[in-house]
Amino acid sequence: MTEHYFSQQPQSKSSPKKWDFVLKGKKYIFTSDAGVFSKNEVDPGSRLLIEKFYAPETAGDLLDLGCGYGPIGIALAGYYEDRHIVMADVNERALSLAEQNARDNGIKNVEFVKSDRFNSLKEREFASVISNPPIRAGKKVVHQMFEESKKALKNAGELWIVIQKKQGAPSAKKKLEQLFNEVEVVAKHKGYYIIRAINI
Repeated sequence: MTEHYFSQQPQSKSSPKKWDFVLKGKKYIFTSDAGVFSKNEVDPGSRLLIEKFYAPETAGDLLDLGCGYGPIGIALAGYYEDRHIVMADVNERALSLAEQNARDNGIKNVEFVKSDRFNSLKEREFASVISNPPIRAGKKVVHQMFEESKKALKNAGELWIVIQKKQGAPSAKKKLEQLFNEVEVVAKHKGYYIIRAINI
């Protein structure tokens, strides 16, 4: 079976790589690795999502769903220091890296949960769910993430996603419009769409 970055326990040989990156005006140091999405830099989609995201007025925790090695959750935790950020991923290597990256950057307002989508988060509610979804897992899995996010959002909570046009942004938007009353494309840049859906 082909290994993906959404495998629970990557078998590829570990070869960590470390680099600096500025996100939301702040410099961070990240370590990534083989078997984890985007090993060499913060990918363009995550960068755009981080820059465009703003926290809702609704009080409550934020969830970085499919956090990988942690750039989205860590950058948002660094920017919104009064918010608690939950970072969840099925990939154990990625989650371990996210914990290390939070420590290396002195980020305290985070917690880490090993979860296949919402399986380990079923009793929790969030003010926002933020995700760069695992497109290679297939449309069915991604759309299930949207459905589960809707159920996990507080009233007036928001789902923010980044998705490339060529990887299904139009069909993702259509699916979100079936689930949410209010959906908007916040930004488009080099084929990436930032889509925000409000749970009202």
